[in-house]
Amino acid sequence: MWFARPTLWSVASGIVIALLGLLVRGAAAGHLRRAKALADTGPYARTRNPLYFGSALLAAGFVVASHSLIAAVVLTGYFAVFYPVVMRREEADLRLNYGVAFDEYARRVPLFWPRLGSRGAEGKTQFSFAQYVHNREYKAAIGVAIILGLLSAMAVWRR
Repeated sequence: MWFARPTLWSVASGIVIALLGLLVRGAAAGHLRRAKALADTGPYARTRNPLYFGSALLAAGFVVASHSLIAAVVLTGYFAVFYPVVMRREEADLRLNYGVAFDEYARRVPLFWPRLGSRGAEGKTQFSFAQYVHNREYKAAIGVAIILGLLSAMAVWRR
């Protein structure tokens, strides 16, 4: 926020990208049953890390909305350094918990960038709004609304 120099156009554009990120995260949260089953339906049929992919879209939305090259460099650096480490660590845990089932899933589904043509396990779990709430994904929507609201106010104030 310190480096942000938003304009009405940058905030509007950033909102579109951030909403896409919220949609991806929300869809993933509605399929994720932590420690109960390997998630491989919905967005998990396209990428093994839809929550992180959605977060990357959120960050891209914030960068566009902030209209700041410095913010872009900082957020890109953060994601480039920490996300690969975190994803590999989580994969080690999933491999330990699900063994061969996870290995087969990992062969079929890309780590981060979604494969638009891939298909998930048929006849398994469907999106559950109750699961979305249980995973508290609505907190991400609240946070995004606050940040984009502040950037919007900054853009209006700067006019």
